[in-house]
Parts: sequence; structure tokens; C-alpha cells
Amino acid sequence: MEKATRLLAGGARVVQLRMKRTPPREGLAVAREVVAACRRAGAVCVVNDRVDLALLAGADGVHVGDEDLPPEAARELLGPGRLVGVTVRDVAGARAAREAGADYVGLGPVFGTVTKQVSAPVLGLERFAAVVRESPLPVVGIGGVKLEDLPALAATGAHGVAVVSEALLAEDIVERVRHLSEAFDRGARGASLGRGDE
Repeated sequence: MEKATRLLAGGARVVQLRMKRTPPREGLAVAREVVAACRRAGAVCVVNDRVDLALLAGADGVHVGDEDLPPEAARELLGPGRLVGVTVRDVAGARAAREAGADYVGLGPVFGTVTKQVSAPVLGLERFAAVVRESPLPVVGIGGVKLEDLPALAATGAHGVAVVSEALLAEDIVERVRHLSEAFDRGARGASLGRGDE
């Protein structure tokens, strides 16, 4: 809850709640607190993996990966009014996610990451951008993303980026989240102007 409070104070627009080793009873209590805090801040709260906790806590949705419930099952449980995100590695995965009823995809790893073990190859900026162009769903970049990467990632047309260490290991989480948001917005604005959009 303390981490979520700091992320929200820095202006985080989406909080993904990951509780890999938290017992379910404690996880539900935390999820309810974090969802309520996100609501007060006008932010979206997505629960990682756990469709049951997302439902019981009233979260905005869930994000599922390769070893979680299939996205079709998550959509069946959540209904049409909540978000379902799916981790994918390429355009084919993004297309399959759309067919399964997903609303967005988390694409990666964009860069090397130490937050979790990922067996998929690193995409790099060029391949990431190519998938963003072809994806039928909004793309969130994941994996090894640093502050200095954000303008370039935003310029690809990505809908957003997910960070863990880059925010939570900062000495001042609130200030770091502000810098992360500003860097992404700067890249997105530059890309929009480059396309002639106003």
C-alpha cells in the first residue's frame, strides 16, 4: 500500500498490483486498499494474474501471462466492462490476444530485465516499434525499461510502458514517477507533431 501511495502521488496513471507470494487473504485486503487508493487518485488498477482478487477487490481489470488463466477465461469471468491485458512476444501474440478478448497487450521484453526470469529473447527498440505498428491492440512496453528509454518508446506509438525497478528502487519514488511520466509524454508529443497531428 505504501508503494502504491507513492506511485499515485507521483502521478502514475495505471498501477498493476503484483503479489506473487502474498497469501490470498492478505492479498485481498491489500488489493481492496490499493483499488480504493487508485479510485481516489483517478488511476486505473489492474491485478496481475489473479482474476479472483481483481473481481473481489473491484479492480479495473487483470493482466495475465503465459502461465495464468487463458485470456478467454479471464474475459468470461470479468465480463465486458473490465480490462484484460495479455503478455505477448510478437505480432502473432497480439493478434491472438485480440481474438481472445484482450483490451491491450504487454509486449516484451523490450530490453534485458532482472526483475523476473524471462525466457523470450529481448526485442530491442526497432523490433518493438515494428510490432507496435502492426498490433491490433494498444501496446504497453515491458522489460528493462529505464527513464532514458521512455521518449524513444513513446515515439513508436506505444500506449504506455510498465516499469518496476526504475520506479520502486528510486530514492524518491514520487519524484521518479513524475520524471518517468514527463519523459513518456515528451516522446509521445514529439511523435504526434512529427505526424502532423495537433
